[in-house]
Amino acid sequence: MTDENGRRMPVWEIVLRYALLLGVLALMIGPFLWQLSTSLKGPHENIFSSPPKFLPGSPTLHNYERVADTIPVWDYALNSLKVAAANVVTNCVGATLAGYALARLRYRGRRAATVVFVLAMLVPVEGIIIAQFTTMRELGLNNTLIGVLLPGCVSALNVLLMRNAFLNLPYEIEEAAFVDGANVWQRFLRIALPAVKGTLAVVAIFAFMGAWDDFLWPLIVLSDPDRFTLTIGLNYLHGTFANDERLVAAGTVIAVLPLIVLFACLQRYFFRGVGEGAVKG
Repeated sequence: MTDENGRRMPVWEIVLRYALLLGVLALMIGPFLWQLSTSLKGPHENIFSSPPKFLPGSPTLHNYERVADTIPVWDYALNSLKVAAANVVTNCVGATLAGYALARLRYRGRRAATVVFVLAMLVPVEGIIIAQFTTMRELGLNNTLIGVLLPGCVSALNVLLMRNAFLNLPYEIEEAAFVDGANVWQRFLRIALPAVKGTLAVVAIFAFMGAWDDFLWPLIVLSDPDRFTLTIGLNYLHGTFANDERLVAAGTVIAVLPLIVLFACLQRYFFRGVGEGAVKG
């Protein structure tokens, strides 16, 4: 095995690298696997045994049935899915258009607009959440899923990600298209956009995760239990059955599963982002 410079790596360095990778893997995946194991354990299994027992003795899905019987978890999941899907669409469309305008178009005030997006990332959400709530109330969007969606429909981070992706594209390609008579929309849709699919997948994953995992803003803006998102619903589950860790673990697995499915579907585009902007022959 060789390193990035072609130098043969000593055995101790290989062992050290793999040990560090396994340690990071255990820290990242271990808690989820433990929650999954706990959710599959029956009521007669001791989940606090010492030493801890990782594999369930008699795996069962009864805890997931109990979650559905305790709270309308699938209704909450549907509400979260509506908000997350809409958030993905608005972020992909809005961030792509704004990023292309910041990176490729020439107009007065472009640098100032970029600075505004950078400064927007420095403002903590807690500092503007009262202003957001007041705005939603004036618009009559309190206690609606649109009110949950609107403040995060276009993220400044996603705009800057798309801007950097478009900046990596060679100007010669667009100049050639311009000479051939392509207008700005044709250059955007046929040349620039297909070249940044990897970054677009990153934006989609970030937008979905941000909306799906959001807890504070839906908790503030929603008051009708029928419109609760999954994070709020699971919080009520934990508050009511704080001593039943199996039930909480099953609800946690239900909440994490869509994120795993999304990343599994988009991972091929996610890892392509490194080579975006290269000229292909």
